[in-house]
This record gives sequence, structure tokens and C-alpha cells, in this order.
Amino acid sequence: MADLRNVIATVSVVVALVSSAWAYHASRQSSGGSGPGPQPGFNVAAGTASAGGPFPGARGPGALGGAPAFGAGAAVAVVSAPVRSELIEERLTALGTARANEAVEITAKTSNIVTALKFREGELVRRGQVLVELDSAKARADLAEAQATLTESESQLNRSRGLLATQVVSQSQFEQLEAKAKADAARLAAAQAALEDTVIRAPFDGRVGLRRVSVGSLINPGTVITTLDDTSVIKVDFAIPENSIGGLKEGLPITARSPAFPGREFTGRVTSVDSRIDPTTRSVTVRAVVPNPENLLKPGMFLNVTLTTAKREALVIPEEALVPDQSRQFVFLVENGRAVRREVRIGSRQPGFVEIVSGLSPTDRVVVEGTQKVRDGGPVRDLYEPPTEVTALEIRR
Repeated sequence: MADLRNVIATVSVVVALVSSAWAYHASRQSSGGSGPGPQPGFNVAAGTASAGGPFPGARGPGALGGAPAFGAGAAVAVVSAPVRSELIEERLTALGTARANEAVEITAKTSNIVTALKFREGELVRRGQVLVELDSAKARADLAEAQATLTESESQLNRSRGLLATQVVSQSQFEQLEAKAKADAARLAAAQAALEDTVIRAPFDGRVGLRRVSVGSLINPGTVITTLDDTSVIKVDFAIPENSIGGLKEGLPITARSPAFPGREFTGRVTSVDSRIDPTTRSVTVRAVVPNPENLLKPGMFLNVTLTTAKREALVIPEEALVPDQSRQFVFLVENGRAVRREVRIGSRQPGFVEIVSGLSPTDRVVVEGTQKVRDGGPVRDLYEPPTEVTALEIRR
């Protein structure tokens, strides 16, 4: 019982002390007393450190021993890039049409019947190779008749030549026989040509197309039997506006691309420029030749053509460094830890880069990341890190 009384007494003392402390605190809050408050050196209401000492989370003029408040003059993190001198190309782009180096439609000269087709569709053929045979029976008969007629005419002419000296045949009769022999010789030549026309040959090396007729078909002059194209090289015709023809000349390099072969480039050179400008489109037609050893390009294809007209040294910067302002272009330079806004005049654009005509020098550095956060004259912290020697060696390996 004695122990229980001791415990109850102890608890009573603790409760009394806590109640007294609570009552005292409440009275101080209600009366605005000057009891213990914040420790010297801190202005809690202002949230800034006073002369008493630093405060890690402080803001304002006195923070970090008088350093500028965070956000009022803090350096903005940016990434810069050097202005580079590069060899750039002046280019023109156009839509071109592929054409065969040589192209012809295989037809007959006279009405006749097809007796044989000597080619396979899509086959490569050589110059002089027989492609089509036509009915030659009538042509052979006409040739035989013309040969016989000429033989008779020459025989009469030879006999009259001996009789001319004895005046049995007059000079005029001899001349008539001579003229007839010449006419018969011409008819023989025509008959020979007609017989040769019953055999149609390839006029040049190339690839034949689809056949349009069958054996036994009656064809007329102009009837297309098949096509023949020399596609070992491809001619590419494209139009260039008249205001861009100043740099056009033979030998300029071109690059052609086709949607049929993504990522594939076909290179060639300009071979000729038309002598006239189209008055309707105000453009001139340019022709280039592109080697086609794999026979990938087909006549009639549309090609995206890039023509390189000139090459020159120029200052270039990454395209993302430009800060447009209406019709003007600006960049931010990094100079002595501050951003300097400068107007520039740009020239041609290359993938990812732009030419600077004026406003920059080769020693300048421009902001490429963080342009939206910096202001003219504001402090910046450049995060650019040049590649180390180890990195360079690794790249070379």
C-alpha cells in the first residue's frame, strides 16, 4: 500500500507541473508578452538571416553572407557551341523525270503478218539482234521478179552496145535500154529492202518491254510490237527557275532520290541546259545523266533532285541557336559568364546548321540549349564540356 501511495503522489506532481506550464503558455499568447521567442540572428517572419549567422534556406540580400537572393541574379545553366568555319554547298532542289538513254517503239514499216517473235519480255538484247519476223513470201517473189527483169535489161544493153558501133542500134535506142537497166536495178534494190523489212532487228543494245502482238497478228505501219530502252544510264530532266540559272553549267553534280528506294542516293552530272526558258513557267529544263548499272531506275520515274551549284567556306552555327524575332534573327553569345544578345544575318541552311553571313566571328560561342531562359546581360553557367583526350582517342579507335 505504501508503494501505491508513492506512485500516485509522483503522478500527481507531474500532472500539476504540466498543467502549470500549459496555463503559463496560454497566458503569454493571449497577453502578447515578451517571454522567450526566436533566438537572436534569425528573422522568422521575413524568412531571412540577420547578422546573427547564416541560414541554409535563406532568401534575400543577406543570404549566404550577402550573396544575391536565389532567382534574383542566379546564373542560368546553358550549353554553348562554337561558331565553326565549314565548307558549305549551295543547292537547288527540283522534281525530275527519269528517261532512258535511248528509247524506241518497235514497229513495222508495212502492213504484214507476224510469223515469229524472237525475244522474251524484259530480255537484254544486242544491236542487230532479230526481234520479229514477218511474212516474207511476197517480198521474196517480188525480189525474184526484179532480179529476172534486171538480168534481161542488162542482157539487152550488152547486145545493143556491140550493135551501136555498126549503127544497127541508134544512140537514142541505146540510151533507152541503158535507162531501163538502171530503173530495173533500182527496183531490185527496193525489192531487197522490202525483204529485209520483214525482219525487224534491235537498233541498239537495250532491254525489250512487253510484247503487244501475237504470232499471226496483222500489223500496220505504226503498230507498236514492243519497246526497247537503253537504261544503262538514265537521263533526268528537271526544271530550274530562271532566277537560279546563273550558276548552271555542264558538269555540276546532282543527287537523285526515289520514294521507291528509301535512303538510296543516285549520283550523276549535268550534261546540258536547254537553250530556251519556258515563258509559261519561267523555268529552264536541265538534263543530267545518272549511271544505272543495277537497272533500279526506270523510265518515267519521278525523282527528287538536288543540284549542287557551288561550294564555299562560311561560318555556320547549330540551327537551334537561332532566336527569331518577327523577321529578324538573333543569337545569345556567352561572354565572360554573361549572355549577350546579338542580331545576325543568315544565309543558306544545311541539315542541322545555318550559315551566318554577318554578326558573328569564328571565336564566338553561341547558346544552343537554354535560349528561352536567358536574357541579355544575364549571368549564365556554361555546361559545355569539350571532349577529353581519352574520348578523342576512343572515337578514333
